[in-house]
Amino acid sequence: MSLEAELFDIEEGFWLSGEDHFLKHLDVRCLLAFPQAGEMHGVHSRADVAATATPQNRWRDLSMKDRSLLQPVEDMAIISYKAEVMRADGQPYSAIVSSAYARRPEGWKLALHQHSPT
Repeated sequence: MSLEAELFDIEEGFWLSGEDHFLKHLDVRCLLAFPQAGEMHGVHSRADVAATATPQNRWRDLSMKDRSLLQPVEDMAIISYKAEVMRADGQPYSAIVSSAYARRPEGWKLALHQHSPT
């Protein structure tokens, strides 16, 4: 599997999967940058972020368009894409998303996740 395919597969899981996916693929600490009021902002522990992945707030019907990958150094990769998705409450959501991953001995881990709603 290519690096791009691997990272986008992991990324999709953050939208659609639950706590186990978060615990497996988040770095020890993760920087979140969400512009929506009431969302988590700043640096958070893996456990705190994973605890937010409950069935009642999962997304559905995800589309990731205009995918890009930049790997400035061997153990770091940044992806970006336009997400079009449905919130758990049925409301549509669209954003430009960027995520940075660090390669650790156990695999690629999400270290930064940022949304810019469109």
